[in-house]
Amino acid sequence: MRRMMKLLPMVVLALLVGCATTGPGGKQSLILIGSDTEVAIGQNMDTEVRTQNKIYTDSSWNAYVTRIGNRIVAQCDRRDIDYHFAIIESDQVNAFAAPGGYIYLYTGLLKTMENEAELASVMAHEISHIVARHSIKRLQVAMGVAMLQELVLGESSEALNTAVNLGLSLSFAEYSRENEREADSYGVMYMTRAGYNPEAALTMFQKLASMSDGSPNFFERLSLSHPETQERITNTNSQIDSMRPLSSELETNAGRYQSLKTRLP
Repeated sequence: MRRMMKLLPMVVLALLVGCATTGPGGKQSLILIGSDTEVAIGQNMDTEVRTQNKIYTDSSWNAYVTRIGNRIVAQCDRRDIDYHFAIIESDQVNAFAAPGGYIYLYTGLLKTMENEAELASVMAHEISHIVARHSIKRLQVAMGVAMLQELVLGESSEALNTAVNLGLSLSFAEYSRENEREADSYGVMYMTRAGYNPEAALTMFQKLASMSDGSPNFFERLSLSHPETQERITNTNSQIDSMRPLSSELETNAGRYQSLKTRLP
């Protein structure tokens, strides 16, 4: 009986919220934190990110990444929220996604790229984390039943503050192997649907793995010597092979990217 009473709040939350789309083909998962609450968490996290980091304000670059991001979003399986794209001025080779559709790219990462399709591969990867609601799933576990119930039912601002603080720390924590597999797979699919050559995802993957010193990047602690990295490269390669022959109209856009690259600090 005591166990049933502990589970009752979760059952009530499940009935109130239910399942949500978390992937291609109508894939659904039990998501207790609704989109409106997720966006509120993301907005508050965005305020903290902008306070703690130097945002790169070059209008040409911001318009560029927003256009590419929206092009990919138009092909993804989650369009119930608005997506926001920002660039952080830092030498870190990194990118990350926050709940509610917020995606951040570092200038250090942009400098490693050679073409627009490589940028699209990174953005599609991060958009895929939002589609799959990976951060929200982790947040649901980390918050615990009582605080989660307060958050979902809107009973306290403390619950929202807790979610924001946890969300910030989780944004820089490693995703699970399954989460990364999903983001890899969805990302290749979405960028191709958006008209980009998916082979750029593989070159970007290999490039970051070869330069990694074990520090986190958007593919999560890659190293060519690590079996998991080799597995992910193999999986990506197999996925691209299954899509062949690739259309000759798929874009890479090296010239356009190289022109903008000269503007980076």
